Amino acid sequence: MQETELKLELSQAAATSLLTKNPFDSSPTVLQQKSIYFDTAGWDLSKRGLSLRIRQLGNERIQTVKAGDGVAAGSFTRDEWERPVADDTPVLDDPQIRDLLGETGRRLAPVFEIHVKRHRWNVTEGEATIEVAVDVGKVVAADREAPLCEIELEQKAGAPAALFALARKVDMIAPAHLGVLSKAERGYRLLGAAPCAVKATTIPLTPDMSAATVFAHIVAACLRQFRLNEMALSWSRNADALHQARVSLRRLRSLFSICRSLFDDSRFDHMRGELRWLASDLGNARNIDVMMGRVSNDDLSGRLQQARDDAYGAAEASLSSVRARSLMIDLVEWISIKDWRSDEKGEALRLQPSTDFPAGVLDKLWTKVAKGGRNLTDLDDEARHELRIVAKKLRYAAEFFGPLYKSTREAKRSKRFLVALEGLQDYLGNLNDLATAPAMLSQLELSEVTGAEDLFSASDKEKLLRDAGGAHDTFVDTRRFWR
Repeated sequence: MQETELKLELSQAAATSLLTKNPFDSSPTVLQQKSIYFDTAGWDLSKRGLSLRIRQLGNERIQTVKAGDGVAAGSFTRDEWERPVADDTPVLDDPQIRDLLGETGRRLAPVFEIHVKRHRWNVTEGEATIEVAVDVGKVVAADREAPLCEIELEQKAGAPAALFALARKVDMIAPAHLGVLSKAERGYRLLGAAPCAVKATTIPLTPDMSAATVFAHIVAACLRQFRLNEMALSWSRNADALHQARVSLRRLRSLFSICRSLFDDSRFDHMRGELRWLASDLGNARNIDVMMGRVSNDDLSGRLQQARDDAYGAAEASLSSVRARSLMIDLVEWISIKDWRSDEKGEALRLQPSTDFPAGVLDKLWTKVAKGGRNLTDLDDEARHELRIVAKKLRYAAEFFGPLYKSTREAKRSKRFLVALEGLQDYLGNLNDLATAPAMLSQLELSEVTGAEDLFSASDKEKLLRDAGGAHDTFVDTRRFWR
C-alpha cells in the first residue's frame, strides 16, 4: 500500500504549547512507542532507500518495511509492508520482502532505537478526515541521543487542501517547520558525523516522466536541500550551510524562471517572489562571509565580524518567521496537489516527454551565455552581472536535467560541460564580488577602515577579466551534452 503524509518539525517548547492548547476538538489517544531499526553493518538498507523497523506498542509488535525515493520534502509517498511479529526479531518469510531485501536480510542487526510518546487524533475538517500524530521523544544510537518533536498529518479521506489548511492552523499556534527527515534518517544521522552543509545531489529522473513530473521532483529536492541547511544553521552559524541554503533557494528561483512557460497559475508568481525575498534576506550575511575570506587587516576583520553577527541574526529572524514557514507549506501543497497540471492552457506542454522541454531551455540559455560573453573584457560591471545570472541558470538547468541524458557519451559530455561552465561561473562570481565590495563596505560604514581597498583592487580585476575571457572561450568550445 502507499502512505501519504505531511511532516512538520516542532521545537520542544512548540510541541508542549500545541499539546497544552490542543486545537483538535477532542482528547487525544496517548501511546508509548518503542521502535527498533535494523540494518547491516555497512548500512545496506539505508543506501538503497529502505528501512526496516519493529515497533512495540504495549505487548503488540508490528514490523514495517518502507521503500522511498529519498527526495521528498515534507510530503512523503512511500511503499510500505506491515505485519505483526512475536518479538524483536525480523521475520522475512514474505517472498516480496525477501526479494526486496535480497542477501542483506541475513545480515540485519539493530542499529538504533526511537522512543516516543504519541498523541493521536482523528480530525474532521469539512468533508476531510485527517489523522494527526504528535510525537515527542528521543532517538538513541549507540552512546548518543537526540530529542525528537514532530507532527504528522495523514489524510484519510476528502480533499487534500484540508490537510494543508490544518497545517497552517497548527503553525499559527506552534511554529512548525517543514519536515524532510524520516525517523529512520534521524537515526542514521545520529550515528554519523555531525551534520553540516548539504550540497545539491543528482535528482533521480527518467525519460518517461512528463515535464510536469520532472518539475515537481526538482522542487522537492531543492526544498529538502534548503531545510537540511536551515537545520544546520539552527545549530551553528556555519558559512557553508548559509551558502548552501541560498544555493537551494536560487536553484528554486531559477527553476521557476526556466519553467515559467509551463504554468498559467497566479500562485506561481507569488511563490517566485517569496523565494526572491527569502534569498535576499540571507544575502548580506553571505556577502560578509565572502569579504571576510579575503581580509588580512585585524581591525577590518573585527569590524566585519560584528557586522556578520548582526547579519546572521537578521537571517535567522527571516528563516524563523511565519512568512518563511508559510512559503514552505505553500510550495509543498502546490507540488503535492498538482492542480496546475489540469489547466487547459499549456497542458500539452506540461505533459510532453521530459527530454523535449529541457533541450529547448538549455539551447536558449547556452546561446545567451555564448553571445553575452563575447568581448567579455569590454563589458561593464552590470553587463557582466547579467551574464553571470544567465550562466548560473544554465548551470542549474544542466544539473537539473542532466540525469535525463543517460548514455555513456551523454554522461561524459555532461561532466565536461559542467566543468567548463563552472570555471566561467567562478570567474564571473569573483568579478561580481569585486564590483559589489565598495557598496557593501559603504553600507556597513567600513569604507575608510584600513585594508578596505584591498577588497576591490584594480590589478585583481584585470587578471580576473583575462582569465574569465579564456574560460568563456573554453565554454563555447565544449560540446553540448543534450545535442
